[in-house]
Amino acid sequence: MKQFFRLLITALGLVVTSHNSDGQNILPFSAELPNSAQIAQIDRKYGMFIHFGINTFHDMEWTDGSKLPSTYNPAAIDADQWIETAKKAGMKYVILVSKHHDGFCLWDSKFTRYDVANSGNTSNVIKAVAKACKKYDIGLGIYYSLWDRHQNGDINDSLADSSYNAYMISQLNEILDITMKYTHVVEFWFDGGWEKANYRWPLKEIYTTIKLREPLCQVGINWSIGLPENPDYHLVEPKDQKKGYPIRYFPSDFRLGDPYLPANPDPKIFSHEGKSYYMPFESTICLSSKWFYNSTDSSYKTIEELVNLYNVATSQDNILILNSPPNREGKLRDADIKLLIELGKKLNL
Repeated sequence: MKQFFRLLITALGLVVTSHNSDGQNILPFSAELPNSAQIAQIDRKYGMFIHFGINTFHDMEWTDGSKLPSTYNPAAIDADQWIETAKKAGMKYVILVSKHHDGFCLWDSKFTRYDVANSGNTSNVIKAVAKACKKYDIGLGIYYSLWDRHQNGDINDSLADSSYNAYMISQLNEILDITMKYTHVVEFWFDGGWEKANYRWPLKEIYTTIKLREPLCQVGINWSIGLPENPDYHLVEPKDQKKGYPIRYFPSDFRLGDPYLPANPDPKIFSHEGKSYYMPFESTICLSSKWFYNSTDSSYKTIEELVNLYNVATSQDNILILNSPPNREGKLRDADIKLLIELGKKLNL
């Protein structure tokens, strides 16, 4: 019966949202089955995470927003190589880190000088990846950190929320202005929400900004689920999530909690203000040991480990994203490419 309804929803193309008369408050519709956009995300099933930025040049996973923009200096931006590799590996989409916790932006943002325009390589990375995604018929996802250690250093000052929140919305529109010239954004992956209470983030405005321009785009925020006694509890691992637990960041369309795998059985139904919402889980896992390129990172998962990760992560209508970070030459490492292609063949993708 579940499969029948899934096919019916897909055939009808139902993406159900609620909104007010001026269309400015688009929210998910309460349901215990996936809508057509969620089904499309589930069917994409497998993708590549691309962590690249100022951290790439400092052998660090998190920098604090004080590194000079000039230290970001890739020899090239070989986006074609990144996306062609994903295609050959059987992946259906990529998620590009546009701005990590350090606040450094991989496009020329008119709202900050902490970006590629003031760096050692001024290439607009979002544009390059969007064009390559169009060329190779690969979906484009965007990672964006809510937490910004450069722009919003005094994160405990709630009086500063309004100006920083406006900054984020302006940047999301900039990103969409770039990407929509070339392709659709299928997913927005937000991070760092744990640094402030959930109510201090402009979640409805973020969601609405995206959905008004990309209605089928799926929106997720890391560490998505809270506890019944504390909806903003950090962190509730997938193994501890139960049906009906509160959605920590509402509105959103799917669950995140890196680098964990979903529980088995995996609950899909979570709650907000007494209503139920269907939310699949997306696992994000490193191919090697680091998210960003690191000159000391040479430890890779084996093919056998990766096959098992794929099978566990993509069962139960869930999704796997494997992280493969470009190096300081602006290219994926040879070892990543070989392993991803081999894995794709092993999985008959």
